[in-house]
Amino acid sequence: MRNLVWFRRDLRITDHPALSNACEQATEGVVAVFCITPEQWKEHDDSPLKVHFWMQNVVCLSKALAAIRIPLLIIECDNYDDIPKRISALATEHDCGSLFFHREYEVNEAERDKQVIAMCEASGVTTFCYDDRVIVPPANISTKEGNFYTVFTPYRRVWDTRLDDVGEPIAAPKKQSEIQIAPSDVPDKIDGYDFSSVRSDLWPAGEDEAHERLHQFMDRIDAYDDRRDIPSVCGTSVLSPYLAAGVVSPRQCLSSALALCKGDLSRSKGATTWVSELTWRDFYAHVLVGFPRVSKHLAFNRKNDGVQWSHDDSTFNAWTEGQTGYPIVDAGMRQLNQTGWMHNRLRMVTAMFLTKHLLIDWRWGEKYFMDHLIDGDLAANNGGWQWSASTGTDSVPYFRIFNPFSQSKRFDTDGDYIKKFCPELKDVPAAALHDAAKLRREIERREIDYPDFVVDYKEGRERALAAFKALN
Repeated sequence: MRNLVWFRRDLRITDHPALSNACEQATEGVVAVFCITPEQWKEHDDSPLKVHFWMQNVVCLSKALAAIRIPLLIIECDNYDDIPKRISALATEHDCGSLFFHREYEVNEAERDKQVIAMCEASGVTTFCYDDRVIVPPANISTKEGNFYTVFTPYRRVWDTRLDDVGEPIAAPKKQSEIQIAPSDVPDKIDGYDFSSVRSDLWPAGEDEAHERLHQFMDRIDAYDDRRDIPSVCGTSVLSPYLAAGVVSPRQCLSSALALCKGDLSRSKGATTWVSELTWRDFYAHVLVGFPRVSKHLAFNRKNDGVQWSHDDSTFNAWTEGQTGYPIVDAGMRQLNQTGWMHNRLRMVTAMFLTKHLLIDWRWGEKYFMDHLIDGDLAANNGGWQWSASTGTDSVPYFRIFNPFSQSKRFDTDGDYIKKFCPELKDVPAAALHDAAKLRREIERREIDYPDFVVDYKEGRERALAAFKALN
């Protein structure tokens, strides 16, 4: 029997349950397929950088599959509507008796997969679907009443008890039976996407790069708890683009941490904290499945979504361009615009500044991040934005509002991060970067071309408190 493997955001050959099972069950070889859907990607706000990164990894995947005698075929269609018939027809054309793939949890993707399964089964093609994007599948965790969790801490307690069922990562398959099917050429251009300004040098593609980054991070993971919030140093794993594209699996990440700690995470506070971040990824996927409305631009906390959000284009544009007058906020936004990635601490700072100080609808910020991030993932991005806006699950209380100056003083004490991305402030003493009055005096004295505050901190904070208090 010949099998078909459908690759999506799982662009690797190691620890790939669908590929592994397809190869084990095949007697007449394996065929692989990847679908390019530019209109759907644009509808989902997938950034040019992310799509370019995907395609670079598809090139690497095609080569890795060819080495084990599996041709990767490319299907191009505008959106998900055509995929069911295209996948079913491909399976029939190449005499594939079964289709293997991994679950995706977003509303559109889940509906697409449901249609693929129905059409394949109707044409005699058996389908096998596996969980892959998470360590513990969303359906494997529930409250005593059988419901989905809405608060992280009790979810984490149950999550910890499920780790014994995770198992070790799966090795790459061996060479398969040779078949006379040529792999498709991977296009270097995608309709509707401009790759001319993409800096691929910042994010090399391929499993080897992902594994090397994971290996290097294991060498410094003990310091993760102390350094993860300091944006000027390499204190995080910087694996999020590779996790989002499935070039490395979360199981591989967990396995590496456990191996380093000889099976006991308590040996390393850094490892414990990092695994907690992996748990947050699972939690947000859990929420996505349990409460599909968060996939539809709707707030989880419907009460706080009644806030009268501002829709001021000028202040929003100042935020997007890193021209708010608040150095730590501007540095974060400029890092995003220049690199397609932003340090996690700054994601929280910039998101809370937009939603609280500027009182701008969190959906505007959520979309802007997705439009620019290389690691944009609906579950995690939506979860983070709703947390910052106090509209989500386990959300930050509305009255807790980050002070940008306190944040920069605590996490960028010497101003190294700010000065890297806001070079016009390079000669401003660090103490002035963390104090509104001192900052304005230094800017005026040095005649620096840097914008005034887009909003007065106290006025912005009081406006947000009043807007939220009216609903609570």
